[in-house]
Amino acid sequence: MKKLPEILSNKLALRLQNNALRQLPKATNLIDFASNDYLGFSNSQSIFEETHQYLVANNQIQNGATGSRLLSGNHSVYQEAERLITQFHQSPAALIFNSGYDANVGFFSAVPQKGDLILFDELCHASIRDGIQLSNAKAYKFQHNDLEDLERLLIRYPDTTIYIVTESVFSMDGDTPNLEELVRLAEKYNSYVVVDEAHALGVFGEKGEGLVQSLQLQDIVFARIMTFGKGLGCHGAAILGSEDLKSYLVNFARSFIYTTGLSPHSVATIVTAYKHLEKATDNQQQLKNNIAHFNQEKNRLSLKPLFVRSKSTIQSVIIPGNERVKSIAQQLQGKGFDVKPILSPTVPEGQERLRFCLHSFNSEKDISEVLQLLSTFVFGHG
Repeated sequence: MKKLPEILSNKLALRLQNNALRQLPKATNLIDFASNDYLGFSNSQSIFEETHQYLVANNQIQNGATGSRLLSGNHSVYQEAERLITQFHQSPAALIFNSGYDANVGFFSAVPQKGDLILFDELCHASIRDGIQLSNAKAYKFQHNDLEDLERLLIRYPDTTIYIVTESVFSMDGDTPNLEELVRLAEKYNSYVVVDEAHALGVFGEKGEGLVQSLQLQDIVFARIMTFGKGLGCHGAAILGSEDLKSYLVNFARSFIYTTGLSPHSVATIVTAYKHLEKATDNQQQLKNNIAHFNQEKNRLSLKPLFVRSKSTIQSVIIPGNERVKSIAQQLQGKGFDVKPILSPTVPEGQERLRFCLHSFNSEKDISEVLQLLSTFVFGHG
């Protein structure tokens, strides 16, 4: 087998030297504080069985989509899923993409045009940044959740079509922007707001509709990206917006046009998961209780100053240095808890962290125990 070019080998060696080399983890039976399966839907036997029954009842006995949605892959389950999603999210239209990454790359590479401007939060996800890099529009970042900095930029570019981009829950910090004030700013400067709701679906709102809808801003926000691989425990994503936006994406979003569609089984799982979301209020309440308990325990153990402020499922404790944060993660894993370190360069150097992901199925006992262990490993005492 031909060896890697030297420049690539050197880049790998540098990652190893910096204790930042990524490797695929092995499956474990540890207590889950790492996955995005916030409501436990990915392990739901009833969702699994109901999805199968739905496929049989609708005579969808095929393993793949067979082609892109514009050719042979637009099977009937897609129409049912998009109809259900528009109703649930009170949106005129929805377009399903194969993943949240595909949705963000498709949107930002296709919608903002040359001469337009994209203003994005500096902590926006890599998929948003990758889409922006493919765009012909100019782009500037504003300081994280800093609306004064955002307005400073808005003032500088009058008479320009501007897209303001943020997330309702940031994946590394778990915090949220002041969406009501951000939308007010956008209205003042006649701008278009785009919100990635990947980590809010299933978590915020009476039925887990997301933060935008829980604040009744869905009619003002230009586009929402709903990702199904987190709170819904399945796969895929949808962009919510006007019928015209959907038509535009079908015609110009390359990550939608030039890829094989999701299988009927994948899309049927989305349908079933949404139906469960409407009635899974016990799961959602237990998740809220667990978030509150986690925050109470942080206070009790004097850990609060180390954590990024968050009322979401994502709770990040800053432990600078790749070596130290990896060491503490390994100690927690050795005690039976699956907690993952987030290393630089994924986060800036000095902002390395342990990211705790909370779920409806975590017990209060497990939450208390893992934080007690964290306190022991960080402070060196029980």
